Amino acid sequence: MFAHIATTRNSKGRPQSASAMHHLRITLRAALNLAVKEGVLDCNPARHIEITGYQQPYAKVWTDARVASWEQTGARPAVAVWTADQLAEFLSAVNDDPLFALWWLAGLRGLRRGELCGLRWSDIDLHRGVLTIERNRTTAGYHVVEGQPKTPAGRRSVALDKRSVQILRVHRRHEQDRKAEAAENGTPWTDSGYVFTRSDGKPINPNYATTRFRILVRRAGLPPVRLHDLRHGAASLAHEAGADLKTLQDLLGHSSIVVTADTYTSVLPQIQRRCADATTQLVLNAARRTRKKIKTKARKNRPDRGPKAGTPAPTKPKTRAPAPTKRKQTAKPQVTSRQTPEKAASGAAPTSHPHRTHATPTVHTGRTAGRARTAFPQPGPLMILRARRDSNP
Repeated sequence: MFAHIATTRNSKGRPQSASAMHHLRITLRAALNLAVKEGVLDCNPARHIEITGYQQPYAKVWTDARVASWEQTGARPAVAVWTADQLAEFLSAVNDDPLFALWWLAGLRGLRRGELCGLRWSDIDLHRGVLTIERNRTTAGYHVVEGQPKTPAGRRSVALDKRSVQILRVHRRHEQDRKAEAAENGTPWTDSGYVFTRSDGKPINPNYATTRFRILVRRAGLPPVRLHDLRHGAASLAHEAGADLKTLQDLLGHSSIVVTADTYTSVLPQIQRRCADATTQLVLNAARRTRKKIKTKARKNRPDRGPKAGTPAPTKPKTRAPAPTKRKQTAKPQVTSRQTPEKAASGAAPTSHPHRTHATPTVHTGRTAGRARTAFPQPGPLMILRARRDSNP
């Protein structure tokens, strides 16, 4: 049976894609697992079904290069994400649409289509700025099915910014005006309590939201994205704004953070550029610090070669020279010798030879003789000859 379904075509006349067959296998396995749990079946035969050619799609950002390629070839990614500028352009183009608040919450808060279509005014607290996801409104063929959120983690509270609160207030005022106009004209109006309703007050069909969104995107002239792709874009934009993965998991209502990290956080060009700039700056700062350390070390090890040519030498402060100290002049020792009568009569003999250069020590006697010998040198040969001459007249 599964192989037969793979040979059929979808509602658009195209062959069944690998992604559609993958989701069909997941649904079939879940149903057969329930049958095994209740004892209807002994085992699950869908466990052995394999899908060939299926790969987990990852969201791709509509960069300028991808937009140019799409305009030339018409090929588009399976999951595409708008940039912040493209989303702002779309919201400006649909500002007057009755479902503007739905597109706003889908693009900025990342709510699912079924969560938006099942949202009621009783789930929104505009004073506190928070809405609560309590139900999911989806389709099974042509029938609308309303039930619990997709996963237990899907039952959550979503914070609203001031701009979102203002948009919801304006949307509620328009709903009240439509209700009053219906009462005035006598047209039927159903007070269903849903936020997004038709002209008669009943909740919109989720398929209508998908079709309406496709028409508005085509009118805006933007690269195509699915309504569910706005959820991918909301996660990527919040991640670019600084939200961590745990915050994104709570915002999107995922039971596993792995799904948030791998599927719903596309890397936008701005994030890549900021990461690249930060990495390069980190390396450049490290290189700059290394060069500074090398220069400082080389400056310390360089010998001092004095001032460079052309630079004035540093002047030292002038200090007064110390006054010369006067030494006490000591009398030169004189050598006295015995004089004969002839010598005395003829006059005093010279005490030293004219060519003698050393001082003549004084002759001491008594106690001073020993100290004089140590203090003055011994008499020279001339002094000995003179003494002998004086002793032999």
